[in-house]
Amino acid sequence: MIVVTGGAGFIGSALVWRLNQHGIDNILIVDELGLDEKWKNLTSLKFADYLNKWEFLDQIENEVGLDIEAIIHMGANSSTTEKNADHLIENNYEYTKSLALYSVKNNIRFIYASSAATYGDGSLGFDDYESSIQNLRPLNMYGYSKQLFDLWSIRNKLSDKIVGLKYFNVYGPNEYHKEDMRSVVNKAYHQINETGKVKLFKSENPLYKDGEQKRDFIYVKDAVEMTLFFLSNKDKNGIFNVGSGNARTWNALVRSIFDALGKPVKIDYIEMPSHLKSKYQYFTQADISKIKNIGYVHPLFTLENGVADYVKNYLLKDSCL
Repeated sequence: MIVVTGGAGFIGSALVWRLNQHGIDNILIVDELGLDEKWKNLTSLKFADYLNKWEFLDQIENEVGLDIEAIIHMGANSSTTEKNADHLIENNYEYTKSLALYSVKNNIRFIYASSAATYGDGSLGFDDYESSIQNLRPLNMYGYSKQLFDLWSIRNKLSDKIVGLKYFNVYGPNEYHKEDMRSVVNKAYHQINETGKVKLFKSENPLYKDGEQKRDFIYVKDAVEMTLFFLSNKDKNGIFNVGSGNARTWNALVRSIFDALGKPVKIDYIEMPSHLKSKYQYFTQADISKIKNIGYVHPLFTLENGVADYVKNYLLKDSCL
């Protein structure tokens, strides 16, 4: 059995979708559905069972007999504006520690989600080699909670037995429930439908013009392929970036949405909220040479093709994977 924590969430449900395409449905979905509507991501998926995340933790801590081949741990609080540090430590750090220790003890494949938020302002670069990880300084508590586990795994000599994936700016279907944490593609699509234009933050950095701030945008289907590469290659371990390796501007992203809709480009640049100014990343670009060097060769969507697929085949149809 393959366990997917956060299996009703954005990347988690996309992973289950892709596993189903490979004919795999002996899957245990572990999540905490709460009050939002991410349960809708499950309706088209095939899986063996569902279990609340805390019930699953109780079972493994009490060593209840579970026939598990792999745990793909996508479950976490991914809000970059979350202020409850204790909550983030419990959900993103302590919970992950428990799953990792259980997996290593029982010879279970363990793949977990780290984050590009660990890179902070990017001044130290974006390479994913363990020797540089301890020097990183995340800009928000979410990023720090992910950094804590990366460091813990290295310090306890587990990083050569498990896989950590630093996801960059992922966008695509099944993210509608994420509210403020939805991708700009999702938000902009709805803005265009409602007002005919998109709002982007003005730049507070003289090195970047308005809308020319850059991010590494990766389509969720590519993020899934990179993740499942490690499920198939169980001799490959460590911490790896999951990104396109190509930084693009917000302006380019937004133009791709307008083009997919066949509408003229109209952008309003607005003031950045004061609480974001000190935590804003002006440039991110994954160094993906490490994952390529171990054999990952699957072609990636271009930004334009990924956005077009998302808009035309999912957003316009109001559908999930």
